Amino acid sequence: MLSTQAALGWLVFFAAIFAILGMAYSRRFRGNLEEYIVARNSQGSIASIMTLLASSLGAWILFSPAQAATWGGLTAVIGYALGAMSPRIAMIPLGKRMRELMPNGHSLTEFLIARYGKPMYLLALSIMLFYLFIAMTAEITAIGKMVTLLAPVPLWATAAIVLGFTLLYTTYGGLRASIFTDKVQIVIIIPLLIMLVLIGWQATGGIAPIASRLQESAPQLIDLGDAGGIKAGLTFFVAILLTGIFHQGNWQRIYSAKDIPTMRNGFLLGGVLVVPFIFIMGLFGLAFMGMTPDGDSSVALFSVIMPNIPLWLAIALIPLGISLVMCSVDTAISAISSIVAVDIGRIAPKSSAASLMRLSRWLVLLLAIPVMIVAAQGYSVLYLFLLADLLCAAAAFPVFFGLFSRSHTGREATTGTIAGLAAGLFMFPMPSQPVTHLLESFLLAALTPVVVISIMRLLKRNKQHFELGSLNTSIRKLDSEQL
Repeated sequence: MLSTQAALGWLVFFAAIFAILGMAYSRRFRGNLEEYIVARNSQGSIASIMTLLASSLGAWILFSPAQAATWGGLTAVIGYALGAMSPRIAMIPLGKRMRELMPNGHSLTEFLIARYGKPMYLLALSIMLFYLFIAMTAEITAIGKMVTLLAPVPLWATAAIVLGFTLLYTTYGGLRASIFTDKVQIVIIIPLLIMLVLIGWQATGGIAPIASRLQESAPQLIDLGDAGGIKAGLTFFVAILLTGIFHQGNWQRIYSAKDIPTMRNGFLLGGVLVVPFIFIMGLFGLAFMGMTPDGDSSVALFSVIMPNIPLWLAIALIPLGISLVMCSVDTAISAISSIVAVDIGRIAPKSSAASLMRLSRWLVLLLAIPVMIVAAQGYSVLYLFLLADLLCAAAAFPVFFGLFSRSHTGREATTGTIAGLAAGLFMFPMPSQPVTHLLESFLLAALTPVVVISIMRLLKRNKQHFELGSLNTSIRKLDSEQL
């Protein structure tokens, strides 16, 4: 469709535009470290909605929902779409509670160390960083796969270009640059996605012929009562819900919102608006099964549209893919930077803002190396996310129960999380295995900690009560010197 040189040229051109815009905008706000990592109380409702919607729509939406449809049909797509919304809705009460208890906070990790102590803090921190690593890797993998469908470009070349330019503006401008480029990118994403859907659906011939073919070849995929589909839908819902509440990018936006009502509106509408996009993308998986069921399901959308795609749309897919990737990857990079700055600052309280900033930038750059290496392997985007989802599922109840319970202890949280990890990983399938027991693995990971913690609380003789009001006093105010 495109030559290697043309595809590389377009990649560099569009990626450079976003990087230049992000850096130019954030120059006005280069102040102290607090501004860089949290942009506290600076975003109104519209800005919050736009950044949350953009960061929800990564390049994975071009692959994962359609692939999910080939696994579990229409019900799986519905579960996936509602699952994509669910973390945003769950963050409303969790974020409200966090802002009430820690109004001057910066990250979830601050709550972990103050509330539970080092063992649980280190365990949950490892899970959070692993999830952010997987999220970045999956996004870069997705754009690499998309570009290879348009031109013979090596995966590593696409990964280097997109990740390099995203690192450039995000490490320079911090959260402000991430939010600003999110707002620019969502303006590009929505019309291009609509155009892609219209042309793609025209290529399928419409709903009626696809439904007719599926009724003959795979009727279970369009049966809302199919047990396999219901199970797949529940799997995606549970997995995405329990993962999204651990994303540090969401916690940054809890504090960047102007106030709690603004935060609530941003997360509510940002969550609701993502549903139709995921649902429609998933329908292309059903179209794929009705047209070419023996192909590669991980590229179901492109298998449907590529045979008749015009050149202008092939070129338009590049800014669409870059926008989708950058608005998710810059969120992950900014999240990692905030964790590094806050947590290293706690370990070395005499460190200056400038030294913390340099360290966070270098660590993020080092992390980019394994991200590029793994992304160049072209692993399944969906499988990478599911593995990270399982780890977060095991820690969800142990971590967030402590926002509301004064008697919940660090020992209970740590023990419950380890038990959940052991139970969930025991059932979790390897990449080459069928996903028959995927739901069971997530339920075991999520519910085992509840059982273990309940038993520990029943056996506990002397209940200690943590003073939740003391959480805000544990916050280390970051250095206000100029960066």
